[in-house]
Amino acid sequence: MGGKTLTRADLAEAVYRKVGLSRTESAELVESVLDEICEAIVRGETVKLSSFATFHVRGKNERVGRNPKTGEEVPILPRRVMTFKASNVLKNRILRAHQSSKGKDAKQTASVGE
Repeated sequence: MGGKTLTRADLAEAVYRKVGLSRTESAELVESVLDEICEAIVRGETVKLSSFATFHVRGKNERVGRNPKTGEEVPILPRRVMTFKASNVLKNRILRAHQSSKGKDAKQTASVGE
């Protein structure tokens, strides 16, 4: 999967093109939205972006892990982790895109073999 990485600058540019704010205002808006999401997650709140995903913080208990190089058992301390759960809408969009790209690949393979 050698795809392009979407950056904050890319998001700001998309806001600039689609909404019509200045580039500076677009960048500030993107930063503001991302900051609000981050702050809510740090506070332990669940962030649900309808038709996109849910970000949730959960606690993990202490457990015993193993150093893969030495095989030595080491304790892993309890911690809080963020989980990302894609919405069904997003999952379906990904599936449709994958299926349509597989169809294109099959057509290209067939035309190359002719």
